[in-house]
Amino acid sequence: QMMSQAEGQQRDLIRSIECLPVSGHLTSLDQDLLMLKATSMATMNCLNDCFHILQLQHASQQKGSLPAGTTISWLEPKISLANHFKNGAAQNFPAEVNKPASVREEQSTAEPCQLTREPEEINPDEELEDICDNKEDDLGAVEEQRSVILHLLSQLKLGMDLTRVVLPTFILEKRSLLEMYADFMSHPDLFIAITNGTTPEERMIRFVEYYLTSFHEGRKGAIAKKPYNPIIGETFHCSWRIPKSDVATEAGSNFSAHSPSEQVTLSKDTEGQTELDYYTVKFVAEQVSHHPPVSGFYAECAERKMCVNAHVWTKSKFLGMSIGVTMIGEGLLSLLEHGEEYTFSLPCAYARSILTVPWVELGGKVNINCVKTGYSASINFHTKPFYGGKLHRVTGEVKQNTTNTVVCRVQGEWNSVLEFTYSNGETKYVDLTKLSVTRKRVRPLEKQGPFESRKLWQHVTESLRDGDIDKATEHKRALEERQRNEERLRTETETPWCTKYFLKEGDGWVYHKPLWKTVCAAQTQQTDIN
Repeated sequence: QMMSQAEGQQRDLIRSIECLPVSGHLTSLDQDLLMLKATSMATMNCLNDCFHILQLQHASQQKGSLPAGTTISWLEPKISLANHFKNGAAQNFPAEVNKPASVREEQSTAEPCQLTREPEEINPDEELEDICDNKEDDLGAVEEQRSVILHLLSQLKLGMDLTRVVLPTFILEKRSLLEMYADFMSHPDLFIAITNGTTPEERMIRFVEYYLTSFHEGRKGAIAKKPYNPIIGETFHCSWRIPKSDVATEAGSNFSAHSPSEQVTLSKDTEGQTELDYYTVKFVAEQVSHHPPVSGFYAECAERKMCVNAHVWTKSKFLGMSIGVTMIGEGLLSLLEHGEEYTFSLPCAYARSILTVPWVELGGKVNINCVKTGYSASINFHTKPFYGGKLHRVTGEVKQNTTNTVVCRVQGEWNSVLEFTYSNGETKYVDLTKLSVTRKRVRPLEKQGPFESRKLWQHVTESLRDGDIDKATEHKRALEERQRNEERLRTETETPWCTKYFLKEGDGWVYHKPLWKTVCAAQTQQTDIN
């Protein structure tokens, strides 16, 4: 009875707020009233969940145990989220004839599975050094759109899965999630240096060093903006060229720190080098599933016989004044010269202070393990405590499992300075802000296919770059609407989705032509010839 009374009072409160005029001294969009609306809604949803749990507990006490298969979990939201929002308000788009030609083109592009799904071999020589620099340093938009965020929050509940919620366009980064995974590879010299380690211990330590330096460049800027959700069938290709002289060969990785002018010179020199003077690292990513949203990505350096394959399911949840993203999946690094495989996971990411200036922090424990050598690493990304404490703190250790001996410890901040202490007593400091970044190489837009990330999202990116949020929203909606229509058609015709580069194996996704298969096939062929 008390719950029913509270729900009635809460409905009256929302009705009173929504009946206020849209202009004047006190309006329905007043930020304090929107905050009151959002918090009252979240409170009632939490109380309903607690009441439901108490009912289950009471029923279990009556019967002695819960019924088989019963689970206690967050309930589905009582408010329909079927409407898609244009910056928080219901969208009323102009008639089809009034839409820009680029929007009509996005909506009418053929069903992806009807296009050729044969894997395309990308020639690295067609790729040019990336000159695109989409800095995410605009703080004003978040503050200006605070009422929009409050309106959106009033529709959500704590613990709710945000996978199917369309978020406002102004919070988007100007790149796809698939390209963000590529940006984690921005230190390919450290990646290649892993296989140069002379002992299993050194190779594991080098992998940990590379792993911890990858997140700083993967996150563009201090603001917690969200990359585009990849469309199913979307792909991203790029490569890096690394002068062989830049790759550490001796014990203890050589963390270089070129100045910007030195780096530009290095890039120009790289363009004119012969094939023997540099290594090439190739990267491909594909969105292999829409529900759940799963991405597969693969990178290889064929000359050094090493590759990495990973699949990631991004699962977002609303946590009140923050949003949590769990990276479900696993990666596998293969060093074929040594016959070693390293499995690893990824930390969770959190967007904090979403009502003011949102910022990103990483959290959770990740593990790196090599079964063959018996070495493993445990890394903790620490979230900031409510009171005190440092931001972006990370700690970890590498140990030999057989003897349980710690051979390396690491501490510091994943976006600033890391301190590595080795078993021989030596200490090394790595300043990530001074670490040289190798620009990726990408094919020009005119040579990209219609489902390659930059070509697919080009109109959204251009509109965001021009500051035209309404136009960006319209282009984004056209892509999302097309994806929903295609998914509906596949469901009606019972047509399975055909991936292009990745194959389902067990619970994971594996690149269709990984280096470990091609090297093995080449060795078998050579044996047959002999």
